[in-house]
Amino acid sequence: MVKLTKRKGFNFFRSYFDVYNELETIEDKVSFIDALLDRQFLGIKPTNLKGLAKFAYISQTNSIDSQVKGYEDKTKTKLNPLDVVENTPTQPPCYGGKITPTLQVEEKEKEKEQQIEELYKKFVDEIKLGSFQTRIESLYMRLRIKEGSLTPLLKDFKLHIIEENRTHKDTNDFFINFKNWLNVQDRNKILDKYKK
Repeated sequence: MVKLTKRKGFNFFRSYFDVYNELETIEDKVSFIDALLDRQFLGIKPTNLKGLAKFAYISQTNSIDSQVKGYEDKTKTKLNPLDVVENTPTQPPCYGGKITPTLQVEEKEKEKEQQIEELYKKFVDEIKLGSFQTRIESLYMRLRIKEGSLTPLLKDFKLHIIEENRTHKDTNDFFINFKNWLNVQDRNKILDKYKK
């Protein structure tokens, strides 16, 4: 049976991978991943999980459900388990489970990316004008990174917020989230190549 879905993808968090790796049997691993994929792509909440696979899924329920809700709210589309249909001769095959999203969803994504791009440019302009000079200097000192390192890091951050579909009220909010993102990058040793 080919399971059709309008959803293109979802973020596979490290916590999913960590829980998956803790499962000892192939059956538990497959059950967990099947339940995760069915929930993310089809909206089907698992009802037949048992043992450690059930425990693993329950430990990730908040994250999984919030991703599904985020997708449904963003696209104004309800993931409907009733949309799962068998592949029949009258229906073209769906290889890899990928169906192009509707034009409306694509346009909303482009609009969101455009808004992020505009805020990013405005933030960079404000940095050049000196609006964030004190805060930028404190970032360099606290993180002990070389002068000019923030330029590539800002570009990486922009890609991150596009991928995460994050919104910001203004350039101040953008800076706060950028600073928090830099802290995470520093903890994960990603900033080591920029260190003095």
